[in-house]
Amino acid sequence: SNAVRARFHEVQDIYASHAAFAAIRKDGSVVTWGSPVYGGNSSCVQDELSSGVVRIYAAECAFAAVKCDGTLVTWGYPRYGGNCEAIRHQLVAEVLRASSACCTPR
Repeated sequence: SNAVRARFHEVQDIYASHAAFAAIRKDGSVVTWGSPVYGGNSSCVQDELSSGVVRIYAAECAFAAVKCDGTLVTWGYPRYGGNCEAIRHQLVAEVLRASSACCTPR
């Protein structure tokens, strides 16, 4: 369908967990699909994934996206890294130090 095709327009990179996928589009937004338990449903963080994502890291059951401002966004199974709220303030500083990414999507 055209609606599905539009979601995957201008995909640059695709990342996989055990049973889900996440794709960065050219505009820095992220599209996810697959098993919700493995990170295929990012609806709880979709606003944060709508722009500025420069890199995604995949684990067995979760994903972590690094944004151009150093923000880290996670989703997926919480016990396997899908929820970083408790330590988010520490992670932003570490990601900023370690990342040389700019706000231009790859």
